Amino acid sequence: MKINIAIDGPSAAGKSTIAKELAKKLNYVHLDTGAMYRCTSLKALRSGIALDDENAVCEMLKDTDIRLTPDGEVFLDGENVSKAIRTDENSLAASAVSSLARVRSDLVKRQQEMAKEKGFIMDGRDIGTVVLKDAEVKVFMTASVEARAQRRYDQNLAQGILTSDLETIKKEISERDYNDTHREFSPLRKADDAVEIDTSYMTIPEVCDAVLKLAEPFLQKEE
Repeated sequence: MKINIAIDGPSAAGKSTIAKELAKKLNYVHLDTGAMYRCTSLKALRSGIALDDENAVCEMLKDTDIRLTPDGEVFLDGENVSKAIRTDENSLAASAVSSLARVRSDLVKRQQEMAKEKGFIMDGRDIGTVVLKDAEVKVFMTASVEARAQRRYDQNLAQGILTSDLETIKKEISERDYNDTHREFSPLRKADDAVEIDTSYMTIPEVCDAVLKLAEPFLQKEE
């Protein structure tokens, strides 16, 4: 019997990086829910659909296939969009479409269906509060805007993604924080039973160890 681990937090807090590392260590599957919203916004932008046109975006989703592979690749209607969805422009666009209630409802159902069998590490902004309310381990990862902007900037450069300058990224992250915490449906917030971890000055191994320590009592039960 495996467990599910929910990791929530603001943009660039390191959620996906930690989730990927934990998935490798535990031989679990990582589900990057943010990638699903990024795919939705990318297709809307490409299709000329207004990001606030809920009916049009939902109609588009009816004929949209989003696939996340165990090795972290993201496919949109058969196309590998792993890099295309990570641009700064699409990050803000994803925040816009994620505020649409029916879009969230559609994608949340897909996410819940994926995680039914347990053994998943899912990261996003409403995993512990909405998607996986019964997750055995819930973590809320945060970090300063400065630390998150630097990470996003370094990550974009390393992956060859077109990036804005550091100050612009800081502003975009702050804007996304506001949008995510103030949206009407499923706003970003820490679940009552989640443990908060500030990763500003922590290394990836340190954060992984902190989460594994939380999961250890459940993992021992598995055995």
